[in-house]
Amino acid sequence: MNKKPDRITAMQNIIDAVKAEFPIYQEDTFKCGPDNSCTGCPKKLMELVDTELSYWQHEINGGNPPTFDELYRFGKMCKNIRRALIKNKRIIN
Repeated sequence: MNKKPDRITAMQNIIDAVKAEFPIYQEDTFKCGPDNSCTGCPKKLMELVDTELSYWQHEINGGNPPTFDELYRFGKMCKNIRRALIKNKRIIN
């Protein structure tokens, strides 16, 4: 039987998955498109993700576990941003 991860491990798993899949640190990530054909603003969404990732990585490194609600909200935010990035062809599904 598999043991469920603790809250710090669960948050670290989400952070690692987001860093692996999202184009956070690519050169064109924080630039607006020239034709303004974006749905939502990928630039602002990536800035939001980057800020949240930095915050949670700092909290985890300090040994402060997130609550279950914070885990849920962060995961949901990343899921919704992923959907917007797919729609804007920033990542491939």
